[in-house]
Amino acid sequence: MAPLNLRAMETTSPQFKQNARVALADEQLQKALGNVRVGFIEKRAKAAAALPEFESIRDAARDIKNHTLAHLDLYLEAYEDRVRAAGGEVHFAETADSARQIILSICQRVGARTATKGKSMIAEEIGLNDYLEENGIKPIETDLGEYIIQLRQEAPSHIIAPAVHLTKDQVEKSFRESHTALPEDRDLSEPTELLLEARAILREQFLAADVGITGANFLVAETGTSVIVTNEGNGDLTQILPRVHIVIASLEKITPTLNDVSEIMRVLSRSATGQDISVYTTFSTGPRRPDDPDGPEEYHVVILDNGRSEMLGSEFQDALRCIRCGACMNHCPVYQSVGGHAYGWVYPGPIGAVLDPNFIGIDKAGNLPNASTFCGRCEAVCPMRIPLPNMMRHWREKEFERHLSPVAVRSGVGVWAFFAKRPRLYQWATRVAMRVLANRAFGRGRLKSLPFASGWTRYRDFPAPEGQTFQQRWRQQQASK
Repeated sequence: MAPLNLRAMETTSPQFKQNARVALADEQLQKALGNVRVGFIEKRAKAAAALPEFESIRDAARDIKNHTLAHLDLYLEAYEDRVRAAGGEVHFAETADSARQIILSICQRVGARTATKGKSMIAEEIGLNDYLEENGIKPIETDLGEYIIQLRQEAPSHIIAPAVHLTKDQVEKSFRESHTALPEDRDLSEPTELLLEARAILREQFLAADVGITGANFLVAETGTSVIVTNEGNGDLTQILPRVHIVIASLEKITPTLNDVSEIMRVLSRSATGQDISVYTTFSTGPRRPDDPDGPEEYHVVILDNGRSEMLGSEFQDALRCIRCGACMNHCPVYQSVGGHAYGWVYPGPIGAVLDPNFIGIDKAGNLPNASTFCGRCEAVCPMRIPLPNMMRHWREKEFERHLSPVAVRSGVGVWAFFAKRPRLYQWATRVAMRVLANRAFGRGRLKSLPFASGWTRYRDFPAPEGQTFQQRWRQQQASK
């Protein structure tokens, strides 16, 4: 599949169907996606099963977020006060453009030429890397996955594993093409050797960076603390070594207390990577104090809205509970088949199918909520119990109401509505349809092709009807009582 450069806020979401066809035919991608189908799912299941109170913690985490969203203004004010009391500064950005300008102004004021970056989906959302480069500042991704895709000029295909769409051989090729100063005959056959090479190169960048930019998993209103969760330690080096540390996060990352953070953390790592807790969980509060051995001289937090406040009080508010664990993607049969790039914008998978229409419009992202089987696995594994299928259904309704759905879809719904309003006609038609479909299966129980459903049968069989219709069975059961 052709790499997608989404950092400049471009979207190919309207071409989701074409992107999906390309992804399904990409042998390397399909090989890489096998890691999603096996690794993430099994690890999460084992981690959840090992914690007897896992389900009750999910309920508690959901309730914490609901409470926070209901009083978001109060917690934002409290967080701002605590950060300033600790010597830092908070900047509120209503749009992606204002967030970019705030960050650029800080970098220019301190004369920054390079900026190391920890993994941040908000930075991807606002197209920060391209913007900094256009203004003479070199951004350097320090998360290994982000570093790899930066070399390849691609966007992340997953929230927590940005390079999950790549195989080891593809990574080795990218390293050899980019690290030209190193010996050509060096051995890169093992993943450990790739890691050591990236670490050696990034070490120099860490030491030379003028500014460090990180995201935040949590912003703690009680203490003015930002929290990042990583497995590589790059986030610590990004925020400790440069003179200036800039945190960029969206407003729903506010969490009332440190106790609330610890509660949500218990479901975050288990849902994301199957770990009891991530290797590094780093708490930062303000700039370096006089007796601190290290840390930045300046500490800035940029809090982004970018349409989120409009979600408050709407049927999509529950999506703001998302803690970016990626579990919904890992368990989604559509994501497992086409990967993240097919979705065409920053947030892929089920959560992307809900968030992206809010951020870029249902006219551009209308294909995404339709890219779902509604199997419900995403909601079943979401640590915050976000009703993703229900919200995707809301977007389908809005798309239909605005006449953005394809003509074939609107016509099909119209035909169905005609029969549904006439119960006897509907029952007769479904009985006839079942007999016809059963005959077309020729006793195999599966349909290899089906008129008006080639989009389904091109890649999978369609189960043939067996026996009676639902209405017939229901009447028989009622009669037998």
